[in-house]
Amino acid sequence: MERRERGESHPVHDFLFEYYNLSPGALERWHPGLDVALADAPEYRAASAYIVRDDDSVTVDASRLAARLPGLRWTRDLLSRTAGRTPRLQCFGLHEWAMVYREPQERRHAVPLRLGAAGTDEVVESHKLVCTHADAFRFYTDAARPLNRPTPTRERQLELEQPGCLHANMDLYRIAFRMLPFIESSLVADAFELASDIREVDMRASPYDLRDHGYAPIAIETTEGKAEYVRHQREFARRAEPLRRRLIDQADALITRAHKEAA
Repeated sequence: MERRERGESHPVHDFLFEYYNLSPGALERWHPGLDVALADAPEYRAASAYIVRDDDSVTVDASRLAARLPGLRWTRDLLSRTAGRTPRLQCFGLHEWAMVYREPQERRHAVPLRLGAAGTDEVVESHKLVCTHADAFRFYTDAARPLNRPTPTRERQLELEQPGCLHANMDLYRIAFRMLPFIESSLVADAFELASDIREVDMRASPYDLRDHGYAPIAIETTEGKAEYVRHQREFARRAEPLRRRLIDQADALITRAHKEAA
């Protein structure tokens, strides 16, 4: 927020607010979740999905859940399927490299490529692209897309999402804040903290040279870099597991409540 006041962009942290479209102010706003009434809370009276009770307190409007039921069911299915799979750890963060493969200019970030364009292309061509994440794959260049196996389209997301993927674990943040204001905000904060840590590793392993921003590269083109990347993958998968389970529990509770409200 301080950088925004100064008009300064950041190639790592801005992603958490631009791609994940929850503003810093909305992230700071606390929600108690369902069945908690707030007294002396005028700032919540006009908040979306809140209602004023007869005693002049405010609470989340549970009747709004019915409209979210299809999305909640899909999300619950995605979380459950992902949690039940074995982490795959062979991607080495090459999705970011595939996003600039054979591009004449670095189109995603105003940061130089650590190995230059030719060196970046060589890394892509000397590795197998095995990304399983639909939202990473859709940013591949046209030249890189046919090199990836499998083809992680949106239609195959339930089939392919897996817990070793950095972006799948980062996306727990989006899943959490989309359940607002029906869940308590600490779960969103926990998911944001994980997403922030993952984002830093994701960009350190990318083809961009971020040393001027204070980030030492993870040179995934080397044996040592690959090993470091996999260590981070394992740790993030470990940290994501309880968050994913908490989100499954929350989705189950909201689905049950939505049915109750609709009855």
